[in-house]
Parts: sequence; structure tokens; C-alpha cells
Amino acid sequence: MDVVKEVLEKHQKDLEKYKPITVEKHLECRVDVGMMLISDPNDLNEQELKENRATYLLQLTRDNTQLLINDIWQLPTERVDECIVAKLPPPTTILPRLRKVPGPKPLTKWEKFAKEKGLTKKKKDKKVYDEVLDKWVPTYGFKRSESEKQKEWVLEVPQNADPMTDMFQEKIDLRNEKVAKNEIKRMKNIVRAKKDQVPRSGYLGAEVASSSNFLTAATVAKSSTASVGKFQEKLRNEKEARGIGVKELIPGAKRKASHISDQPESEANLDLIKSVLNKKPKVDIEKAVSLQKQENRIERESIVKAAGGKTKSKKGGKRKGNRQFAAKKPKGGRGQKAVGKKSFGRKRR
Repeated sequence: MDVVKEVLEKHQKDLEKYKPITVEKHLECRVDVGMMLISDPNDLNEQELKENRATYLLQLTRDNTQLLINDIWQLPTERVDECIVAKLPPPTTILPRLRKVPGPKPLTKWEKFAKEKGLTKKKKDKKVYDEVLDKWVPTYGFKRSESEKQKEWVLEVPQNADPMTDMFQEKIDLRNEKVAKNEIKRMKNIVRAKKDQVPRSGYLGAEVASSSNFLTAATVAKSSTASVGKFQEKLRNEKEARGIGVKELIPGAKRKASHISDQPESEANLDLIKSVLNKKPKVDIEKAVSLQKQENRIERESIVKAAGGKTKSKKGGKRKGNRQFAAKKPKGGRGQKAVGKKSFGRKRR
């Protein structure tokens, strides 16, 4: 009997390690199987959380994970390479993004042209057979240049060129020039995609430069000095580039012209001192008179108020006319009446 009892106790202990798959919750949890997300709206047990936080959180996580796994096992499954795989539905929870969804990549100038003309890009093979070297060589990459060196170990000098010209260096310079042109086109594509203006370029070389490019390059060279080209002498029959300012020519912040002039420094300092010493303060006479009148009026009103009288108002009382044009009072018999002169006074009775 003791053996049977020990076996049953051991089995019971083993069963305690594996908890049941059924989990009871007061409020139903929200499960998003497509996002592998579960939200538990139930309140936490504060007493258990204070007594043993780690054990309580571990138990809570285990129960919620069990609920999520139960919903996953209800989905349709299939076997892939001896593994059971569940087909997840589309997610229902919308997660916020830190940045906006990236839009389509803007097309380059060539891509737009190819799209309009219906041109398709042909895929090149990684390797082609070279009959001269009698082997397969890559079509691009660093090994391509090695194969070209093996193939073109000698170069022919043209008849119109200097016989001492290094044709290998000429080839390297031509390749570097093509790389630079491609880089310029790439930068222009970026600026065009951002809808910004491309700064005017300088000298592009005698082969591709036009007259306007020469004018622009000359203006850029002159305005690159500290005085922004103020003291640069002009060449004979030289023209200035039209519609070009310092801001458009030189990238970066707008440059200001130097304060230095042709006048000697001593004369400039004397003029500055004279302008400071001879400067008289500007006085507004009309404003000063009006302020003085206002101060006098306020002073009179304060005196009258202190004496207990009333100030005269402009609106109150009858307005008297100008005494210059008023009728003269009679003199009351003083003097003699002039003969032949009309009197404008009141008649005597």
C-alpha cells in the first residue's frame, strides 16, 4: 500500500507542474490572432502583487499566453516539412507609425523617358565569352577591369595626337569624366524629385561648354573673392551673365559685399568722426509746441480746480462771434455826426 501511495503522490506532483489549458477570467480578454496580441482588461490583484510580484506576474502571463494559444489552435492548420503550421488571419489592431508610410520612389529622367516610349530594360548576363582572352569574363565589377587590362595591354596612338601621349592615362581620365557626369545626373535627379532648384554650374569643359557656360564660369570666378568681385578688372569686350546673382552662383549662405572701398582709410575715419560730431538732434517744432500748450492747459485747469472754480468747456455756453466784425456801439452823443456818412448803429429816438 505504501508503494501505491508513493506512486499516486508522485503522479499528483507531476500533474501540478502542467496546469490545465482552461483559464477563467472575470472579463473576456481581447485577442488579435493576426497580430499575436492579447489585451487583458481585468484589474490586478494588488495584495498578491505586493506580496510576491514576480510569481504573480509570471502566473498572469502564463494564463494570457494560454488563451492566445487556444485561439491559435482553433485556426486551420497544415503540415509543412513535418511541422504543423497555422494560417493566421489578417490583423485587426492598427499600430501607430512613427513616420508616414513611404511613397513610391520618384522616377529619374531616363526612367520617365523609357516609360513614355515603352522601352524595357534588358537583363545582362553576368558573364560573356571573350574570344581574345579565350575565357568567360564578367560583364561588370572589379574583375571586368582586370580582364580589360589583360586584353588591352597595348593601345594605339592616333595620328593627330602627340606621339608621347600616355593613352592609358587618357583612358583613365575619360572614365573618370564619365563617372563625374553620372554623379551630376544622379544629384540632379535627387533635386528634381525634391522639387528644388539646381544651382548654376561653372565651367564644364571646352568640349561641352557653351557661351553661357563660359559667362557663368567667369562670373563665378570673379565673385569668389573676398570683395565679391568688386575690385576685379573686366576684360576687353567682356559680358556679364544675365539674371545671375551671388546667391545663385555660390552655393550656401548669401554672401555680402565687403565694406572696403577705394577711399583711403584715414579719409574714411575722418568722415566717420565728422558725421558723428556734426550730427544735430532732430527737433519736431510742431510737436514740441503742442506738448507745451498741453502742459500749460493742464496747469491752468489744476489751478482752477484747486481754487474751487469750474473750468471752461468748449462745448458749453454760447459761442461769441469775432469782435472785429461786430457792430460798434453808439458813442452816446459824444462827437458830431459826419455829414453825408451813413451810420450803421441803432437809431436814436
